[in-house]
Amino acid sequence: MSEATRIRATVKDGITEVVIRMAHPMESGQRRAPSGERLPAHHITDFAVHHGERQVLGGRFGGGISANPHLVFRFRGGAAGEELSVSWTDNRGVMRRDSVKIG
Repeated sequence: MSEATRIRATVKDGITEVVIRMAHPMESGQRRAPSGERLPAHHITDFAVHHGERQVLGGRFGGGISANPHLVFRFRGGAAGEELSVSWTDNRGVMRRDSVKIG
């Protein structure tokens, strides 16, 4: 469906910084095509970020979020070589999961 989620995770002094870019059109359902037809809503509804089995961030998006959401956050813990994963579901039921090793 979409391209892979870009994830960068680095650890320094026990704090892991994560930068995520979710590739998704995030259409609100309010815009119209040049023909005048309303473009159907298509946006991420739920997302979660896991460090191993522990969820370190989670949330819900609505139609008001711009295309290709970009998140930056930090959490305590994490070590180089451990896995960090990002998963999301959109309003059409499409799901995606990508992961990266912490650097």
